[in-house]
Amino acid sequence: MHKIYIKIILFFSLAVIQNLSTEEISLEPSLNSQEELQEALILINSGDTLRLSKGTYYFEDGLSLDVDNVTIEGAGMNETILNFSKQASGAQGLLVTSNKVTLKGFSVEDAKGDAIKVIGAKGIYMINVKTEWTGGPKSSNGAYGFYPVESSDVLIDGCVAIGASDAGIYVGQSSNIIVRNSTAQYNVAGIEIENSYYADVYDNLASHNTAGILVFDLPDLPQQGGHHVRVFRNKSIDNDTDNFAPEGNIVGEVPRGTGIIIQANSDIEVFDNDIGGNGTVNLAIVTYGYDTEDENYYPHPRSVQVYDNRFGNSGFDPDLETGELAAILFELSGGEMPDIFWDGILPMSQIIFGQPDNEKIILGDNGNASFLTISPIKYMIGMDPVNTDYDSFRGEIKPLKAVSIEGI
Repeated sequence: MHKIYIKIILFFSLAVIQNLSTEEISLEPSLNSQEELQEALILINSGDTLRLSKGTYYFEDGLSLDVDNVTIEGAGMNETILNFSKQASGAQGLLVTSNKVTLKGFSVEDAKGDAIKVIGAKGIYMINVKTEWTGGPKSSNGAYGFYPVESSDVLIDGCVAIGASDAGIYVGQSSNIIVRNSTAQYNVAGIEIENSYYADVYDNLASHNTAGILVFDLPDLPQQGGHHVRVFRNKSIDNDTDNFAPEGNIVGEVPRGTGIIIQANSDIEVFDNDIGGNGTVNLAIVTYGYDTEDENYYPHPRSVQVYDNRFGNSGFDPDLETGELAAILFELSGGEMPDIFWDGILPMSQIIFGQPDNEKIILGDNGNASFLTISPIKYMIGMDPVNTDYDSFRGEIKPLKAVSIEGI
């Protein structure tokens, strides 16, 4: 019994010592912000908080953090500004390669490359943070605003992303993801979930991008087969910015005026969203359309459920110059662009024997939304392949489980 008591006392004593050892470090803008902030990021200890006072901090090089369980907190996204307009080296503004890191209450402006990149984190929480390229949409802007990859337990909450030449808010090759209460504007892609598992994207505004929300899966990446993504209670509206991605970028094929695109993912729910004001198409469900030598890659979307959305005006200004999607859809529809488009492309075995029930596209009630797909068999035998029969795709909705992050 005495040994048990001793162990309990030691446990609580260690907890108290650890708690007492945590510190709050404060910095203010100065002529030496580069050296002072990077030194603080190197010397900070697990459990510490680095507080950045109100003002603008200027940097000539990127910053990096590799210490677990720390918080970097500013005075507010419009009060504490990390400005990289003078950046001469470094591939991003801030690089995080550690676990259980909280970034809160500051902005990253005009990074030479990506604004905030996170690699391999087990727990990254970005709250009320802003990334922006202040000169407006340009192909010379950094590719990504928020860029966590190969990570788990990813929270992006109350954030703002403006002006990225690829995606404002991007989560790739990751798992257990929540993107909520955030705003993405004037990016090529507003919000993108790519090659990831278990993601909830909700209560966000994606507007004035080239495309609002993308759920993609691409070949030749270590993690493939993106699945279990819920997109709900978002506003993907008025996405009307010309595509300004650098040449050769896959997102450069996305037409201006796209609300949501689902590509090559499985177990996807799109529900309770406001989707409208998108000049090309409100929602597209498509197969990856390029040749690949990746034998493990599955290019077709599967098990996509679309229901209880509110679709507004779309197809009124289709982008027929960017990529092939809009031009093909315009031709198929005779210029009457649908709210929901599925390209109908299937593996040959499913074209012949039919698609398994658990892999079908399911449409629930979506108001007066219009729908268009293509029948591969009819196309192959020279018949009109266009199918606009919405009711033939109705089925039982089977909701996915919510994503949870411990402590959130």
